[in-house]
Formats: sequence, C-alpha cells, structure tokens
Amino acid sequence: MGGVPSTPRFNGGSRPHETAEYLIGAFIGEKSFPLASDYWQKLLELPLNLHWSSDRVQQACLHFAQNNCYTRHLAKILIHLSWCLEECVSTADASSSAYVKALNAVYVSSVFLKHLIENAKTDNFEDLYMSLNESEEIPSNVPKEQSSEHLVVNSVLNFLGRVDVSSDTYLLHYELLNFMLVALSTQLLSGPSLGADDIHPFFDAAMSQPTSLVNLAIRKLLVNYITRPRFPLKASSYYIFSEGYRPGVLQRVGSVAANLVLLPLNFFASSSNEASRSPLADNSLNILLILVHYRKSLGMDHFKDKIDYSSPDSLPKEESFFENPYCKALENARDIEFDRVDVEGNAPGGPVVRLPFASLFDSLGMCLADETSGLLLYSLVHGNSDFLEYVLVRTDLDTLLMPLLETLYNAPRRTSNQIYMVLIILLILSQDSSFNASIHKLVLPSVPWYQERVLHQTSLGSLMVIVLTRTVKYNLSKLRDVYLHTNCLATLANMAPHVHRLSGYASQRLVSLFDMLARKYNKLAEMKNDKMHVLNGESKEENSLQEDTAAELHIYTDFLRIVLEILNAILTYSLPRNPEVVYAIMHRQEVFQPFRSHPRFNELLDNIFMVLDFFNSRMDAQKMDGEWSVEKVLQVIIVNCRSWRVDGLKMFTQLRFTYEQESRPEEFFIPYVWQLVLSRSGLNFSPSRIHLFPADLPLQDNGKEVEKPQKGDMKGNELKIEVPV
Repeated sequence: MGGVPSTPRFNGGSRPHETAEYLIGAFIGEKSFPLASDYWQKLLELPLNLHWSSDRVQQACLHFAQNNCYTRHLAKILIHLSWCLEECVSTADASSSAYVKALNAVYVSSVFLKHLIENAKTDNFEDLYMSLNESEEIPSNVPKEQSSEHLVVNSVLNFLGRVDVSSDTYLLHYELLNFMLVALSTQLLSGPSLGADDIHPFFDAAMSQPTSLVNLAIRKLLVNYITRPRFPLKASSYYIFSEGYRPGVLQRVGSVAANLVLLPLNFFASSSNEASRSPLADNSLNILLILVHYRKSLGMDHFKDKIDYSSPDSLPKEESFFENPYCKALENARDIEFDRVDVEGNAPGGPVVRLPFASLFDSLGMCLADETSGLLLYSLVHGNSDFLEYVLVRTDLDTLLMPLLETLYNAPRRTSNQIYMVLIILLILSQDSSFNASIHKLVLPSVPWYQERVLHQTSLGSLMVIVLTRTVKYNLSKLRDVYLHTNCLATLANMAPHVHRLSGYASQRLVSLFDMLARKYNKLAEMKNDKMHVLNGESKEENSLQEDTAAELHIYTDFLRIVLEILNAILTYSLPRNPEVVYAIMHRQEVFQPFRSHPRFNELLDNIFMVLDFFNSRMDAQKMDGEWSVEKVLQVIIVNCRSWRVDGLKMFTQLRFTYEQESRPEEFFIPYVWQLVLSRSGLNFSPSRIHLFPADLPLQDNGKEVEKPQKGDMKGNELKIEVPV
C-alpha cells in the first residue's frame, strides 16, 4: 500500500491527513473490524481529503479484493451505510453528521464494490462476500434474515423515495444513484436472458422489496426526471466544492480507478449547454430503465408443486417469468389530476404510483432528442394504458411528435436503435383512430428543421407522411433494412383511412414512394430473370443467391401492395377531402401502368384507374384556353370531387397493423438500456469484462462521436407486427 500501515493510529496528536491514511489503510488491510467497533465511526466521520495517484488507488482496490474475503469489510460498510441512511430519513437536519457519514460510506462502497464486480471470477458473484462471517457478533439491530445487500438496497430506495431533493440533500441523492448503478452493473457480466439459478445480488434484493417501497421509488425517480433538479452551485454546505478545496481521495478513487463521475468540478464549469442538463434527472432515469426492463425466468422448480407430471396438460406451455414489481408500478401509474376510481368506481388493485401526467408529457417533449427519454416514452405508451390514453386526448400532440419526427429526419446522425424506438412509438400511436384524425387538424406554422423545402401551414399528419416516406427513401439507398421499411409502411397504412386534406408535397411523396419501391422491384425482377436463364449445373452458392433474390423480390412485392392499399384507403374513405392526392396520382399515373396486370396488384390498381378514368374524362370535357396549370387542374379536381361516388370501387378490408413484443424482449432491451447508461452516466467498464453485448464499437451519440457499445444483431429481435386479414 505504498507505506500505508494496515492499522489506524487514533491518537489525538496525529494530523487529519495522516489519520485518513491510516483509516483507509485499515479498511483495505488484513485486520477485520467488528460491526460495533468505533473504527467505523472514525472512518465515516473524518473528512477524507487525500490525493492519491491512479496507480495507488488501483493498488488499494487490489489489496481490498485480497482481504475482503476475511474481513468482510464490504458487507460491513454497506450495513453502516444502511444505518446512516435510516438516520438521515429520521432527522430533518441535512447538515447532521449522519449525512456526512452517509456520503463517505457511499463513496467508499461505490469505489471498491465496482472493482470487485468488474473483476469477479464467477457468475454468482461469490467474490463480493456479502455475508458476515459466522463467528461475527451481529448487533441486535441487524435482522438476521436479511442479507447486507437487501438491507442497503432497502435503505437506499427508502431514502431516495422519502427524502426530498434540496440544496442540502442533492449530493447524497446523486451519489446514491451512482451507487445503485454500480451495484446493478453485475448485469454487464452476463447475458440478457437470466435463468432461475442466475444470481445478481443487488437485483434480487431490489426485486424483493415491498410494493409500497417500489412505488415510492418509481414515483421519486420519475419526479426527479420531471423536475430536473440542478446542482446548487452556491450551496455553502458543499464544502468539498468550496473555493481552494481540492477533491479528496474518494473523489479521486471514483474518477480515476472506478471511472465514476462523482460530480467533478469541471462538469459544472463546462459550457452552459452541458450545465443545463440535470445529472440527477439523468441518473434517475438510468436507474428506472434498468429496474423496469429487468427480466428473469422462474424455471421449472417454481412449478414443481403445481404440476401433475402424469398429465401433459399440466405442464407449462411456455417459459414463465417473475412479475417485475418496478415494471408493474410503471404500468399501473395513474394521473394525479384524474382518478379513474372517481369516474368508474373501480379501484385499481392496491396502491399505485400517482404522477402529474401533464408535467411528465411536457418533460418528455423537451427531452426526446435523448435516447433514454425515447425509451421511457416507449415504456409508457406500450405498457401504461392510462398514459397512452392521456397522450391520445392531448390537443398539442406536436409536443411529442415534433421531436420524434426530427429524430427520424436526422436519421444519419442517430443510432439505429433510436430510429427503431421512434418508429415503434409512432406505430403504437397510429393504432388509435382518434390520433390519426387529430394529427390532420393540427396545423404547424412552420417546420424549421426541415431543409429540403419551406413548409408553411402544414398539418402534423402531412408532416408525418413526408418524414416517413423520406425515411423509407433514405433506408432504401443507405441501410436497406426491411424491418425499418415495414414499420414506416405500417404506420402510414394505419393513418390512411383517416387522412384529411393531405398537403400537395405529402401527396407527391406518397406517390413517389410507390415509384421508388417499383424501381427496386423491377431491378430485382430483372436479376431473378437473368439468373433463371443460366444453364443448369450452377453451384450451391449461385443457387443461394438466386433464392435470396427471390426472397427479396417477395418482400418488395408486399411493400408495393401495402403502398397501393394506402392509396386505396385514401381514395375509398376520404377522396373528396384529399384533392391533392388525386392530383399527385394523375400527375404520375404512368408509374402504375406496368403493374396493372400483376396478379398481386390488379384489383387494387383497378380502383386507382377507375379514379383516374373519372377525373381524366372530366379534364377532357373542359374547354381550356391556353395551357393547363397546377391551379387549374386542382380546381377541376375539387369541383368534380363533389360528384364523385365511391360505389364503383371494390371495397377492401382496412389494413391495420399492431405492435406486439416478442416473448423475449430482454434480449433487445437489457443490452440497449445498458448501452445508453454507459454512454451517459460516466460509469465505465473494461470492454473485455462486458459480456452483455460487444463493447468495442464507436457509435454516433446525437451527432457526436463517442465510444458506445452496440449489439449488432439486436434490431427487431423484440418486435412483432401483426396484420389482421
């Protein structure tokens, strides 16, 4: 330890610097101090203002890892942290010694716990040695039936849930969230699919907390996200940040050895742009997403007392998972301003989280450029029917939709997972007919981020059509992602029967979408025909290429049919309200002609050509002086829309797409959540130790190059789109 003794010197003549050296040396040393020893009070009450090099800090972590199996100092400091937090909750004085001790305890715990987790040799994390030695005398205030991890998780969640964030409590709140990130990081060392025998001590402890505490924690995490409390720079109680005071050893350990960002000074001296963010809100959201998306199989042992093995019908039909209480709390959250019990007389099952949905809606709208906020919005609209209903009845849907559409518009500077989540959110919203109707009534004065052309007085629905068709075009030329195509077209299909006064530009983009897909289809058809004329005896590789081409051709056949169904739905259900769509089809009618005899398209195209024949004949009957202008053609279409009758068209069942998670959503969401956490929280692991996903690929984060892990095969793994016939 570089000359640091393993036992402390407590005599009053020693200087604080020397005493701190001894106390830290004792913590990592070979001697075990009982829980009731006054050593712990001295360690946690002393201002730890040492300045060690990164090498020395790393050496301290190694010494601790060697000796903790005998001393069990990690379990003991966690128990002391729990006691300090209980005292903090019970006292109203945030400047009390309990807060100082809690801060020191959480600093020490986070640093050395992270080292142990990152270097664990087994998947069951026995190296953490979370239990006390059998010979240890356990004080009466330590419940024997509770493990140290259960005790500390209970105390952390209780403090976070019950103690309000203020200038005096901000730092402890923030450090406890950092501690939870470290404690839950065991998940990085395993795969996303957990069996009944997989052990993650702090996750298991978190999942076994009482419902009332879970609800309290989820509510406070969301309130932190909504209120976005800022670090109180002028708070005198933050002595470690006062002028001329340098960060101490634990801050140094945190930022260098453990790679934890524990509110470094340069963060708050950075640009106003960065300083406008709320680290506390960001970490609250990180913890919430980690807890909500945790998933673990129950295994067959869970059913052994319930299964009659002589009867095959009694066997579980599919793998079962335990009910995540945090996920349930989020799904059952209710609006604090509107209680369903008062209206319907049906109380939900037990206590629920009460939230100001209006404030949550506004906060999401401000933060949706960030991927974590997008994932929170997805979790809410997919899992919480009350929040989804609240969103659908809002008259200012542009608050959420504009940042989502801007994200799609800037797809080249966004991650593929962020694009997928945005498209899924839009698909979920488009499943509601009132949403599809209301977006066409909301007119936007301008769209400043749209660069291709000036968009004035464009409806939100028209903008959605423009951006979705643009996304397909970009994907067609760059990504060639079938799943992305499907999501865009599914949303457009859901919108189609409710389209109202689609703008001229949006109508043109819709017809151009058919043209783009048609050209891709024709190219694939030519490739297939060329390969079919090759002489017999071709290699297996050539056979495989031919099969791939045939499969891709089939996919694009389906895409073309969906676009034709979209156009048919507009013409069938709302032609008089969409003269611009009629004009766009008439203007580009030649792109439909080659497919008129195609067996998959002929019925749909018969309807389109019936509309074309009607309006072309009306155009021919007009006596015109001079050339036709766009305005004159549109005027003829508008006039004749009044006499249009839909009777002659063949009616097709409305194409309706719904979103459904697959049976193992954790294979997508758990790696995705941790990617976001690692790229934003300052908690970094050695890539070689991360087994949850490949962690060595540089990615774009909101337009900035960052080192960010990515799971290359995760796209679409958790997604399913059902198309009712």
